[in-house]
Amino acid sequence: MDGVQHERIRDMEEVRNCLRSMPKEARELYLNNSVPYLDGSLSPLQFYRDWISPNKPCIIRNAFSDWPALSKWNPAYLRDVVGSKVISVAVTPNGYADAVNGDRFVIPEERQMTFSSLLDIIEGKEKSNGVFYVQKQCSNLTEELPELTGDVQTHIPWMSEALGKLPDAVNFWLGEEHAVTSMHKDHYENLYCVISGEKRFILIPPTDRPFIPYELYQPATYKQKQDGSFEIVDEEDSEKVPWIPLDPLNPDLERYPFYRLAQPLYCTVKAGEMLYLPSLWFHHVRQSHGCIAVNFWYDMDYDIKYNYFQLVESLTGAVGSV
Repeated sequence: MDGVQHERIRDMEEVRNCLRSMPKEARELYLNNSVPYLDGSLSPLQFYRDWISPNKPCIIRNAFSDWPALSKWNPAYLRDVVGSKVISVAVTPNGYADAVNGDRFVIPEERQMTFSSLLDIIEGKEKSNGVFYVQKQCSNLTEELPELTGDVQTHIPWMSEALGKLPDAVNFWLGEEHAVTSMHKDHYENLYCVISGEKRFILIPPTDRPFIPYELYQPATYKQKQDGSFEIVDEEDSEKVPWIPLDPLNPDLERYPFYRLAQPLYCTVKAGEMLYLPSLWFHHVRQSHGCIAVNFWYDMDYDIKYNYFQLVESLTGAVGSV
């Protein structure tokens, strides 16, 4: 091995050391050891200063206590108001939508069905193979279920003022207990409001990106066959998808040993509570059976913080395991 190779190895190790030390410094400087609670919403300026700008999550109590949905959204009411509406429902064999399965990144079968048919499955009145979840993230509350918008707000005024924009999407979520959202990140400032039941989040800050594995996968889709079983059908002529193969509930530390250095935050968001999930935070989500939620996606500012994250992501990809 010549001197140039030695120097290159030394430089790579220096970069790895920097990537290992940065998350620790972030936790010491500004991150919390748990997700804090706020009793009521703050002024737009204060919320931006204390939470959005430093990119820190929090759970807000009493932020939407005036929404009629909190008392009205039960199966009987939903059947009456939107029972005949045809909606998009994600169906998977195991509850894992948009997740790695072997050497594939598999998205759910998207099924069109009436809201009442979905409620029949969730309430156990009708048996069906698979796990059902309303999780279409294209402002499905306003686009598919506008009859329900009078029971909520279609934006959060103090958040809209803090960011100077309206949300890009307002999404409605309803599903079975086994429906799981695999670990990922979004380029949105996310306000997640639980109407009934509870959501259980695992959160990992963007500064822990060096410890989060990504791999490339062939995209595919679940398709249910006539006998009720599911097959995985490749999406032909599609580029491979970068996704996180690690399950934080059962991490394979032999394959991904550096995940040991990540420090996840665990929180449960209950009915009437709002989670502020900052942009670029990694998150994994589970729920109680029949949990109903509404979330607001505000596009993030592509500012210097985004540049810094992109640099960390590029360096992590360049040096591989840290």
